[in-house]
Amino acid sequence: MGLIGQFESQILEREEFAGAISFSALSSDETVLVEMPPYTIDEYLFCHRFQTDQLLTVQGSLVVVCLQNRQYHYIPMSDLIPQVLKIPPRIPHLAANLSSQPCRVINAIIRHGKFHPKDYQTIAKPFPLDLDRIQKLFQELKLNKEELYG
Repeated sequence: MGLIGQFESQILEREEFAGAISFSALSSDETVLVEMPPYTIDEYLFCHRFQTDQLLTVQGSLVVVCLQNRQYHYIPMSDLIPQVLKIPPRIPHLAANLSSQPCRVINAIIRHGKFHPKDYQTIAKPFPLDLDRIQKLFQELKLNKEELYG
């Protein structure tokens, strides 16, 4: 088995043209819009073998949890921050939306081979999530939103 890639978060480049603000596009093989209901935490992890997920939050907030080196990494995402989270193959991950609003995320999928049904099978969490940490990250996202919009 080859080395497992590292997930990465990057801020999209901002461009202004004719009074509009745009952000760099994501190249992909397939693009889907996912809606996560309020007060939801995925029960299982996803671990794709033949695809890279590129996640961009377009409405609301969520925390993506990636499992790497037997450790959970908690990545807060919000429609206020134009960032893309790239999750390469074989990185187990899930999402949590602890806000009172639904969250919409664009996933610009990069395929590394033909579609495979195992890419969408779930796996059990090997140990419990740090729910206090997820809650704290949501509080920080909420405070940032209140600072911007009052």
